[in-house]
Order: sequence, then C-alpha cells, then structure tokens
Amino acid sequence: MGLAKLKTADVSTPEDYLTFERESDSRHEFLDGEIYAMAGESLSHSRVCMNLAREVGNKLKGKPCEALSPNMKVRTSNASLFSYPDLTIVCGEPRFHDVKKDVLTNPKVVFEVLSPSTADYDRTTKFQRYRMGNETLTDYILVSQDKCFVEHFRKSANGDWLYQSYAALEDDLKIQSIDCELSLHEIYDRVELTLETEEFEED
Repeated sequence: MGLAKLKTADVSTPEDYLTFERESDSRHEFLDGEIYAMAGESLSHSRVCMNLAREVGNKLKGKPCEALSPNMKVRTSNASLFSYPDLTIVCGEPRFHDVKKDVLTNPKVVFEVLSPSTADYDRTTKFQRYRMGNETLTDYILVSQDKCFVEHFRKSANGDWLYQSYAALEDDLKIQSIDCELSLHEIYDRVELTLETEEFEED
C-alpha cells in the first residue's frame, strides 16, 4: 500500500487532520503537518493482512490483548504521526485521542506489511516515530508481501530495540510480550512468493 502527499493548505494541525479525515471517503496518514493519501493494496498485501489478522486474533482469544483492524488509527504521544497500521495489538484498556475512540494512543504491537513504495518509510521514519512516541510499544514487526521475510524489532527491558529476522516458511515468529507465536507458513498462506536467486559471474 503506497502513500502520496496531498497539497491541502487547510490541513496542518492534528485537529485539522482529524476533521478532514473523519469526513473523507478514503484514508490518509498525517506526518509533521502534512497528509498523505493511502493507495490501494495488491492481492499479496491483502492476503498477508488477512492471514495476520486471522492468526493473531485466534492466538489472542481468552488473553488480555486484542487485535485491531487496519481502520484503527494510531497516534504518537506528540501527535506528529497519525497512521493506519496493517494490524495493531492493544493490551488492557484501550486509550484514545478523544471521545470518538478512533485514534488509539497505547499500542503494544504494530504490524506493517511492506509495499515497494513504502518499505523504506516504514523501516525508518515511521519506526522512529513509533519507538520515540509510544511508551507502550514493545514490538514493531515488518512483513514482506512478496517474499518470505519478517523483521521483528523488540524493545528490551533496558529500552534498547533488538532485531531478529525470519526467512523460512518453517520459522515461527515469537512475540513474547503478548505470549503469541505465529507460523510464517500461515502468514504466507496462498501468497505467491518471489524466490530470490543469486547470480554468479564466471571467471
């Protein structure tokens, strides 16, 4: 799913954005006073998102955490970013920006399914804002939509962020903070994966 900057002079503050967004027929993200339209998703992106939602939802039944759909906005504490994660996990009582209850402020785990146009943004700017602006966030997980590759950023007890990646369908993604284990085979069910090959030059 891609992003395209909109030139809208009347939208520069978080409250301007929310007024605009709540009246819009399409979704937009807000970053530092600018709004970005969210483009449509590919079949692979849609399948990965649905697989994640199904598997995580099933694993969290009876537990104090729950999965929220991509229609739930997430806000950083300084309100510099309002985004639509592909899947959000909240534990305990959800906290919201206002009485509308459509902007979550205490995410525990955020999943982003990577698109070619947004992969760099999700890995850098967005992750930086999440980890600096959400004290409740313990896990940030990036899932490739076209190859078997999952990146897991996990917050340690001392506040450092640790990195682990998974690249085989036989792997299991372990999210200790919510006592959840996900099979990559299930995450990529029905997804047509691209096989990467290495090219070697002959001497």
